[in-house]
Amino acid sequence: MRDPSVFGIDFTSAPGARKPIRVAAGQRQGAVVRLAGLTALPSLEAFSAWLARPGPWLAGLDLPFGLPRELVEQLGWPTGYRALMAHYAALSRAEIRDLFAAFCDARPAGAKFAHRACDGPAGASPSMKWVNPPVAWMLHAGVPRLIEAGVHLPGLLDGDAGRVALEAYPGLLARELIGRRSYKSDARAGRTPDRLIARKDIVDALEQGRTRLGLRLKLSHAQRDELVADASGDSLDAVLAMLQAAWSTTQPRHGWPEGVDPLEGWILSA
Repeated sequence: MRDPSVFGIDFTSAPGARKPIRVAAGQRQGAVVRLAGLTALPSLEAFSAWLARPGPWLAGLDLPFGLPRELVEQLGWPTGYRALMAHYAALSRAEIRDLFAAFCDARPAGAKFAHRACDGPAGASPSMKWVNPPVAWMLHAGVPRLIEAGVHLPGLLDGDAGRVALEAYPGLLARELIGRRSYKSDARAGRTPDRLIARKDIVDALEQGRTRLGLRLKLSHAQRDELVADASGDSLDAVLAMLQAAWSTTQPRHGWPEGVDPLEGWILSA
């Protein structure tokens, strides 16, 4: 019997025709993950419609699923996951920004943001960060739609066991392969030969299975060219998230360590 379809989603909180949400679809068979295709979702409504697709499937999404407990408790917000996400979704971005900015302003230099336990091991930005990158807006736009769609969020919220969503972070896997080299830029001026070579190096390493995930990516020649040519890195990020999702299907508890805070969640393979 085949494993469920696996997907990787490079999410943006304000998708459009020029920068859509990118979805990589794949199938794991043993240690090989075959890329079946790439899809663009040009709106949040299209994302919600995509989540309604019947299972079985498992997706790794590049957006934070939780907030730091320290932040939540200091703000006096609900400490149950569903209630917290409902409260967060009901706030405007301006209200969130003002609350988070006041929280940071009251803290010493070098410790402005609160962090989740998974941020350090993953090398991820704090999920309360509202600029560069605005992951707080990604959480605000994405997680309420996951909950509304009734998908299963392991360790956080029960839902349809045939449609499983997990938090992924492509940067974690990319850094394992090329260190701190930059491989993407949305700005035209940032589309340099060095970044193109970095994307090629990532794709080569994934095809050869040179990661601790123990998986090898199978691509067509056209797919390889497409991943290397996409200077934004969005297509490649979707594929990296797809591989993290595929890895989770080989692990107990989807690779979550024991004792994860059910308010904060965990990043795949951190």
